[in-house]
Amino acid sequence: MQQIGVEALRKLEQTLHAEIPLTRAMGVCVAQFNAAGLTLRAPLAPNINHKSTAFGGSLATLATLAGWGLLQLLLREQRPVTVVIQESSVRYLRPVAEYLQAICSMPQARELDKFLRTLTRTGMARIELEVSIPAGGETAVKFRGWFVALDKSRHPHAQPV
Repeated sequence: MQQIGVEALRKLEQTLHAEIPLTRAMGVCVAQFNAAGLTLRAPLAPNINHKSTAFGGSLATLATLAGWGLLQLLLREQRPVTVVIQESSVRYLRPVAEYLQAICSMPQARELDKFLRTLTRTGMARIELEVSIPAGGETAVKFRGWFVALDKSRHPHAQPV
């Protein structure tokens, strides 16, 4: 795994807030990156619903952002790349009534290697990522998403979908 310092995490958080304004309103912060993956956090208060638990849309958004952010970190030394979500599914298993925390698991080494090789060879690659959101010591939300990376130099007109 690449070494990623505090400065790269700070820059990712700045990018999230600049490019995706909703993240500021949600209070999203980049909490941690290690061999297990990327963790994003957000306070409950700006993400609350009528039941005083986390709004499902906020949970899905935080999970999507965790996957997007993981790829931003992993691809930061590549040529300029656009990363978009192509498809996702979310399973809400229990309410979240505490600080929101989305943990995007690091993909298996062989899957990541295949993704990077395909991106280098064709200028476009996709990878499936898994994100979990815990609550009360158990998994409250399971997210699976297919993310696509496009090399901007080879696909200059590619627009997010």
